[in-house]
Amino acid sequence: MRHATEHADLTPMELDRALRGGPFHVALRAAIAARGLPLQRVQHHLSRHGVKVGVTSLSYWQQGARRPQRPESLRAVRALEEILRLPEESLIRLLTDADTPSAAGHPAAPRFAGSPVKTSDVVSRLLAELGWPLDSGLHTLGHHERVRIGARRELAGRESQHIVRAQRDGVDRYVAVHHGDPGCSPRDMTVHALENCRTGRVRPDHDSGVLLAEILFDTRLRSGDTFLFRYGIVDGTAGVSREYVHRYGSGGQYALQVRFNEGALPTRCHRFTQHTPTAPRGGHQELPVNRPHRSVHLVEPRIRPGMVGIGWEWE
Repeated sequence: MRHATEHADLTPMELDRALRGGPFHVALRAAIAARGLPLQRVQHHLSRHGVKVGVTSLSYWQQGARRPQRPESLRAVRALEEILRLPEESLIRLLTDADTPSAAGHPAAPRFAGSPVKTSDVVSRLLAELGWPLDSGLHTLGHHERVRIGARRELAGRESQHIVRAQRDGVDRYVAVHHGDPGCSPRDMTVHALENCRTGRVRPDHDSGVLLAEILFDTRLRSGDTFLFRYGIVDGTAGVSREYVHRYGSGGQYALQVRFNEGALPTRCHRFTQHTPTAPRGGHQELPVNRPHRSVHLVEPRIRPGMVGIGWEWE
C-alpha cells in the first residue's frame, strides 16, 4: 500500500494543479501528501469532526478504487478540506464535476423542470457516443442563463453565456445539456451557436427529454486561458412550464433570468434551492416580477454544489 509520506516533497504548485485539474483521488492523495499525514492521523482528525471513516476507505479513495458517495462520506470529504487546510469546496467540486458531470464543461449541468429526473446515466451514454470523458477540463467563472416562456406558457427556449477557464491544455469544446419539460421532444429542438463558437454534434434522447450538444470553440485553449461563448436552444415542444431548475458543481457567479410572454404573466414567482434532486427544497424567497420587462431573476455570487431554481404560479 502506498502511503502519503512517500510524496511528502510535493510542491504547493503541484498541489494546486491537482486541486484544479483533479481527478478527485489524485487531488486527495496530493493534499494528504502535502500535509505529511499518515492515514491513521487523518482518520483520527475525522473522528474529532464527528465523522467515522476507516483507514481502508481512505486508502481506496486516494487510490481511485472507490469514490465517496454516501452522505456520511461526503461529510467526510468536507471535513477533509478543513483538516488538510484546503480551499472550501475544492475536493467536493471534483466529485461533483465527475458525477454531475461538470457545471463548467461537458456537459453543462442539467436543468430539471417539473419532477426531478435522473439523467446521469443518459448523459454518460451520450458522452460515450461522442467519445468525450466526463472530466471537461473547464472551470466556470461566470454563467448567465436567459429563459423564455412563450404565449402557451411553455418553455420556448433559453440562451446561455459562459465565461470559463481551461484547467489543462488542449480544451476546445463544451458539451451542453438541455433537459426539457415533461412531454418534450428533444428531436424537434434546435441548437444555435451565438458568439465565439459553433454547433457540433447533437444527440437527443426522447425517453429522458435530454438533448446534448457539442459547442465548438475552434481554438485549443492552454491551461489557464479564459474563454467567453454564448449559445441558445429553441425548445417549445412541451406543455405548460412551472419552473426552471439549474444543477451545478462549483464555480463563479450564476445568474438566471426568466422572461415571460406579454400575454402570459405569472401571479407569483419564488426562488428555491435543493441539495440533490431527491432532497427537500429550501431557501424559499419571493421574487418580484419586473412587469414592464416581464421578467424575474436571481443571482448566485458563488456557485456551490447543488441546485437552484425559479418557480412561478399561473392564475
